[in-house]
Amino acid sequence: MNREEHRQKTFCVIPALRFLCALVLALALAACGSTPKRQPGNGYYLGDGPGDNPPSNLDSLPDAKPRVEPLNKYANRPYTVLGKTFVPETRFVHYKERGVASWYGRKFQGQKTSSGEPYDMYAMSAAHPTLPIPSYARVTSLRNNRSVIVRINDRGPFYGGRLIDLSYAAAYKLGIAAQGSGIVEVESVLPGSETLVAQVPKPVEPDPALPPVPAQVVPASVEAGGIYLQLGAFASKSNAEEFLTRLRSQLAGFGETLSIFTKGGLFRVHAGPYRTRSEAEHAADRLGATLGFKPFLSIR
Repeated sequence: MNREEHRQKTFCVIPALRFLCALVLALALAACGSTPKRQPGNGYYLGDGPGDNPPSNLDSLPDAKPRVEPLNKYANRPYTVLGKTFVPETRFVHYKERGVASWYGRKFQGQKTSSGEPYDMYAMSAAHPTLPIPSYARVTSLRNNRSVIVRINDRGPFYGGRLIDLSYAAAYKLGIAAQGSGIVEVESVLPGSETLVAQVPKPVEPDPALPPVPAQVVPASVEAGGIYLQLGAFASKSNAEEFLTRLRSQLAGFGETLSIFTKGGLFRVHAGPYRTRSEAEHAADRLGATLGFKPFLSIR
């Protein structure tokens, strides 16, 4: 049972009616807009909340430190929850999205995350539906402009249109723990882009319809129309268009052709096409010096 399903079991509280649990759950979801119930008087999920004796140094707890890590063999496969299929990223790409952040605490303390690691509510970690596991993201509260860097090591959230589930420590540092949720901006943090692309392993049993394309297998020379540089990937088309507009202004004078290409349920911002791999790699170096991250090669 995943974390989200476990939350919804709070609706099924009468042992004698366990055979009606599925029906009760469906009615409850419809009534509350697919959002787990919260306890009266605070923002915590029913039966959840902070620990009884939280560390005294949460305010000074350091952010997660981004480092190069290989992708988890199992946590980045496509999966389905509540009839919706999610296709996690299998490359380290630029990601930026705004939405609702929630958090999870003592009810899940010590339970296995999607990465196989035990959940630690006092670590700077988070759950995201599609960002690579493990990877890193900067989360910024749009209410108070506080930011933290978290390590993505779990999947979720899947209910209520929420964007990310934070650990208690991360939510506390952002100032949203007491409310239970808050509007945030989530942006990927890519340490040493060149090294990351080289070390990302091919996922085990990837979706054959969405094969990863490591930079190493790009042909040395192909016809125009094949080789592109990926600059970002977004779940929201409007965010991709906003990023594209910003790039066109930032890269004015470079002479690059920028466009949005849809694949795997994501809106990918591409530069190109380029006639040869050498030409694309040269462009990646030039663009990376201006953007602060190096785009990677992609074949349409």
